[in-house]
Amino acid sequence: MGKNPRAGRTAVTRTREDPGTEAAAAAEPRDPDQIQREIEETRRELGETVEAFAQETDVKAQAKRKVTETKASVADKKEELLGKAKEASPDSAATAVAGASQKARENPLPLAAAGAFAFGFLAGRFTKR
Repeated sequence: MGKNPRAGRTAVTRTREDPGTEAAAAAEPRDPDQIQREIEETRRELGETVEAFAQETDVKAQAKRKVTETKASVADKKEELLGKAKEASPDSAATAVAGASQKARENPLPLAAAGAFAFGFLAGRFTKR
């Protein structure tokens, strides 16, 4: 029962140098441990390839990632611009920000519409690729 049923059989393999050729049927038998290592390496390489393809074809995840990156970029630019505005004129900048914030709270529809437009535009750009 402990005997390997494949032991003693002649291995027919494809070489990595020329995958189209097959070794002669009378080739030396290969070590089962070596064959197992090659199988595991091939499985690992195949898994990495499948994972890479899955990431490239996942449009939804790519769109979410791009939206997140864009939000972070816009937030950074906003902070940068607000900082520059405060340095230039702290009182007027604070007043302008407070006024814009108050208007956005009173009437959020234009802000929501602009956000929806930007999202739709970005989603359309990424799905065309």
